[in-house]
Amino acid sequence: MTETAMATDLLEEEEQKSLQSREFGFWVYLMTDAIIFALLFATYVVLSKNSAAGPTSKDVFDLRHTAGETALLLISSLTFGMATIAMARGLSGRVLMWLVVTALLGFAFLAMELAEFQGMIAKGAGPDVSGFLTAFFTLVGTHGLHVSFGTLGILVMIVQIPLKGLTPPVRSRLLRLGLFWHFLDIVWIGIFSVVYLPGVM
Repeated sequence: MTETAMATDLLEEEEQKSLQSREFGFWVYLMTDAIIFALLFATYVVLSKNSAAGPTSKDVFDLRHTAGETALLLISSLTFGMATIAMARGLSGRVLMWLVVTALLGFAFLAMELAEFQGMIAKGAGPDVSGFLTAFFTLVGTHGLHVSFGTLGILVMIVQIPLKGLTPPVRSRLLRLGLFWHFLDIVWIGIFSVVYLPGVM
């Protein structure tokens, strides 16, 4: 084996170790994020009945609007999955197409969430009115902030893939971003089940 081949093998091995370390670090981050959301859920459950004679959940929640948000996020999780499948097949054009669709769905979700917040505040149901509304805006707003970061991450990948190709580091980043996006989907299902559904019943 030549020195060049040995050096190449060594570099590939070091790159693999680096990617494994990053993947482990990402899982640690995801676990800490799960703990944060668990605390926010617990806070909401405790404060959900503390409306301080202000608007209650039945006054401000619109299940049809929330169902639309849910549909957008679930479909975006599916389209990200399609991007992952295309990546496994080495089809960078398909990966880009599905990532663009996912980003558009993410933006649509954020637009609906902002419209919901603005509508609630316009009705006098802002986060400063009661413990219930403070907990609601904190939980749902934190999730929305995560979706914003996830959508920004998708845009970064849309730029990186044409520039760098589907190299091992790019594939690793895309897989980690996919895990993050699917995690947000799971959190939203929790929000829909714990916040919105009981709130209108």
